[in-house]
Amino acid sequence: MKVRDIFSMDFLLLLAVGALTVTGIFFIYSSGISSTGEQTSDEYIKQIVWGSVGLGLTVVLSALDYKRFYNISLYLYAATLLLLIYTFLFGKLVNGARAWLGFGSFGIQPSEFAKITTIVLLARYLDATKRKSSSFRRFFVACAIVFVPMGLILIQPDFGTSLVFIPILLVMTFIAGVRIRYVIFLTVWIALTGILMALPLWQTYIMKTSFSPIMLLLDVRFIAVVCAALAVIGGVALIGYLLYRKSCFFWIVYIITMVIFSFGASFAAHKVLKDYQITRLIVFLDPEIDPQGAGWNIIQSTTAIGSGGLMGRGFLQGTQSHYRFLPQQSTDFIFSIFSEESGFVGGVIVFALFLVINLRLIRIMRLASNPFGVYITAGLSSVFAFHFLVNVGMAMGIMPITGIPLTFMSYGGSALLAAMIGIGLVESVYVRRLDFEALGV
Repeated sequence: MKVRDIFSMDFLLLLAVGALTVTGIFFIYSSGISSTGEQTSDEYIKQIVWGSVGLGLTVVLSALDYKRFYNISLYLYAATLLLLIYTFLFGKLVNGARAWLGFGSFGIQPSEFAKITTIVLLARYLDATKRKSSSFRRFFVACAIVFVPMGLILIQPDFGTSLVFIPILLVMTFIAGVRIRYVIFLTVWIALTGILMALPLWQTYIMKTSFSPIMLLLDVRFIAVVCAALAVIGGVALIGYLLYRKSCFFWIVYIITMVIFSFGASFAAHKVLKDYQITRLIVFLDPEIDPQGAGWNIIQSTTAIGSGGLMGRGFLQGTQSHYRFLPQQSTDFIFSIFSEESGFVGGVIVFALFLVINLRLIRIMRLASNPFGVYITAGLSSVFAFHFLVNVGMAMGIMPITGIPLTFMSYGGSALLAAMIGIGLVESVYVRRLDFEALGV
């Protein structure tokens, strides 16, 4: 480890990460205080240990040349896939998901580290093929690299963590110069799938009606007939494109393929998603449908945030957490506790710190000495931004409950260590921003 490497780090980025981590420890401590003032949890002690280890990993990785991971990225990726398979088969069942490997009182969540290894392998692939492969092939293989771990995490089932892989794919392929129409295709496909999946739920639980055309979205025969008809039209358009090379035929195939994929994915989602995951979508649309059940979390979270006012109730003075009105208060809803005790001003500070992190990552992308470093930084930036937007949106009641933690602040060793490893990698990219050299496979 060179002294030069330590003193060349992006200290503003490190300061923002450290501030969020320390703040998280304080409010994890607060979440463990009961209404009688007793400390009922030692989670904050574990978080201090993980934060200290994570900081050490950040410093060590910043001193290591990130380009060393180029040639071993496939092995790291394969190792995490094996861990995910093993976890699915033999992992510990927690909150309905087999997502943990337990070793006595110690446990790890391999899916958190799968984000990092997927980003590194995808960065290598996109760098190695930037001049050798067609845009479609690059996007197709990139999808395969991302969808394999995503699928293994989805069947655990851990819907929230699996979602994080989507922004990784979209952002990294976009930065790598893949044709925008492929990125738009995937984005619209996911959005349309979500709409088609939510419509029957909205009608049944919100409108409390049974409008037949919408309920057909759950009928396998209707889906099969529609997809078959669209496939025939698309096939004719494809023949027309191959014969005449007219752009209108291409866009007909493009749109029809998108619609077919959306119909199929929305139908499959209703079959794959667990009841509690569907319930989370329903209560997001209207928490009052089940105020004592699945809607409880959203109602209590928004109550906590609203009760904080401008300056907050004060540290350790929150009522929602200390009276245990809010489940998962040290993990999924840490922002709710923080906002209740620190108010709107505290919330703005947290927003500002995450903004600093993402602005510094964008700057590091611009300064990186090679595409491999650019793509790694882009992937990690998408993860941090997605976690922040979804978790805070979930706490404020404007996003569905997905079980995604608030990076650096939520309790959890695997999530914190993985995030710190990511920061160590981007710090390594920053330290070597002037080391221009070619990478080889």
